[in-house]
Amino acid sequence: MKKLLRLSLLLLGLVVAGSLRAQRDIGTVEVLAENKTLPVRVSANTPELNQLALQAFGTHGRYRLVASGFAFDIKFSAVTPTQVRVDIVRSPSGTAVTSEVVTGSSPRNALLRAADVAVAKTNGLGLRGFFASKLAFINERTGKKEIYTGDLMFGEVKQITRDNSITLSPRWSPDGTRLIYTSYYKSGFPDIFTIDLRSFQRTTFVSFKGTNSGARFNPNGSQVAMVLSGEGTPEIYVSNAQGRGVARKTRSDAVKSSPCFSPDGTRLVFAGEPGPQLYTLPVNGGAPTRLTSGISSYCAEPDWSRANPNRIAFTIRVGRNFQIAVYDFSKRASEQVSKAPFDGVEPNWLPDGRHLVYTARTSTTSRVCILDTETGKSTPISPTSFGSTLQANVWAP
Repeated sequence: MKKLLRLSLLLLGLVVAGSLRAQRDIGTVEVLAENKTLPVRVSANTPELNQLALQAFGTHGRYRLVASGFAFDIKFSAVTPTQVRVDIVRSPSGTAVTSEVVTGSSPRNALLRAADVAVAKTNGLGLRGFFASKLAFINERTGKKEIYTGDLMFGEVKQITRDNSITLSPRWSPDGTRLIYTSYYKSGFPDIFTIDLRSFQRTTFVSFKGTNSGARFNPNGSQVAMVLSGEGTPEIYVSNAQGRGVARKTRSDAVKSSPCFSPDGTRLVFAGEPGPQLYTLPVNGGAPTRLTSGISSYCAEPDWSRANPNRIAFTIRVGRNFQIAVYDFSKRASEQVSKAPFDGVEPNWLPDGRHLVYTARTSTTSRVCILDTETGKSTPISPTSFGSTLQANVWAP
C-alpha cells in the first residue's frame, strides 16, 4: 500500500521536499553569454508576424536580438495566408544568404517554419530549428486538469480532453496523430488512454487493477512503455502500439516511474527508488543499470534526447527546490543546467538537442518555459493569462 501511495504522489506531481523557497513571479532568466550568441536583427512586414518572430528568436539561446551591430539581418514577409518568405543578409558585407518561400498550415505556422529555415542557415553550429514544434500540455483553466495542444509559442491552442477529472502526462505518438495519457475519469483510478487528434476518438489503452501510468511511445511508434502496479509493486512494462502483448520488464520491490525509450528504441531509462535515481534497462531483457550521476540524492523524470543520444535531461533536488540537470554518456557525468529562483521540473527535449521545455513552478502557479542547456537562459512561453500550465510534451514535424 505504501508503494502504491508513493506512486500516486509521483503521478500527481506532489513530491515536494519541504516548502517552496521561491515566491517570485516566473520570468525570463537572463545569462551573460554574449560570446556564445549571434547578434541578429529580426523583423516581419505585419505586426502579428513581427511580434511572433521576435518572441521566437527571443527564446533561442544561440541568438541575441539587437537593432544594430548584427551579424545577420533576418526579414519575414507574408506572401499568401499560408506562405512566408524569409530573406537573410549577412552583415556588414550585405551578402545575401538565402531567400525562400515557406509554406505552413496557417500564417503562424508558416512564420515558425520560416524561422526554422533561418536558424538552419545562420546558427553555425549545425543546430536544427525547433520553432515549428507542437506542444501537448496540462492546463487547469476549467478548474480541472485537462489536455491542450498548441504551437510552441502557445498559439492555436485547442482543448483536447473534457474528462472533468484528473488528467496527466500527455505524450505524442511519433507521427503526431495521437496522444497517450493517464486519466482518472472512467474508474476513479489512473488508467491509460489514447486519443486520435483527427477524430478525437478516445480509446482505453490499458485498464488493469492498481495504477496504470507513465505511458510513452518508442521512437518508431511500435511499442509503448508504462508503469503498472497490478501485480503489487509498480513495475515497468512494454506493450505493442495497441496495448496488447503487455510484457513485464522489471522485478523488484522498488517504486518505478517515468520510463523513456532511447533514440534507437533498444533501451529504457526510468526513475527508481530509493532516491529516486536513474536506471537504464535493455528493452529485450536484462538487469537495470544505475546511472551514477553523483549530482543529487533525488533524480527523476528522465527524458532521452533523440537529437543527441548522449544526453538525458532529468529533475534533481537542490536543497528545498528542484532544478534541471543533464547526464552526458560521453562524459559519464551530470551537470545542473537550470539555476532559476523557482522550481524546474518535467524536462522535455526540443528537436535540436540543446534546448528543452520544462515546468517552472512556484508555490502559487506554474508556467512552461524554454531552457537553453548551454547557457542556462530560461524564457516563459505559456501566457500568465492561461493560469497554471505544466507537463508539456514536444512533437516535432
